[in-house]
Amino acid sequence: MTNAPTETLSVTVEREVAHPPEKVWRALTQPHLIEAWLMKTDFQPVVGDRFQFRADWGNVDGQVLVVEPNKTLSYRWDAYGLASIVTWTLTSTSTGTLLRMEQSGFRPDQQQAYNGAEAGWPRFFAALEQVLGRAK
Repeated sequence: MTNAPTETLSVTVEREVAHPPEKVWRALTQPHLIEAWLMKTDFQPVVGDRFQFRADWGNVDGQVLVVEPNKTLSYRWDAYGLASIVTWTLTSTSTGTLLRMEQSGFRPDQQQAYNGAEAGWPRFFAALEQVLGRAK
């Protein structure tokens, strides 16, 4: 007996921000900046690095999978039974950066986590844009 493949869901948020990819990259990879828009972390942009995001509701365990400076960042996002992948893609535009985030790997039985991500990522993006506006 074989199991049918399980379809997984993804949450995608895409925004054009009026900042160059290098500045956006710093906000995605420097712990003090990540803390300002996402969560406390010991993140390092090094493939294989294991890190945590820490919040009052709990922790997210992560591991860096892909690092292409100013272009692509991907890491595992594991919390409360959710084993997902977050991938950031930065594309330079004439006015700044097209920033795309996809969190993939939500199983159909993880509707609560999926709904939380759908609601949460736009708020994180708004906070990230505020940090970019303040950062040098």
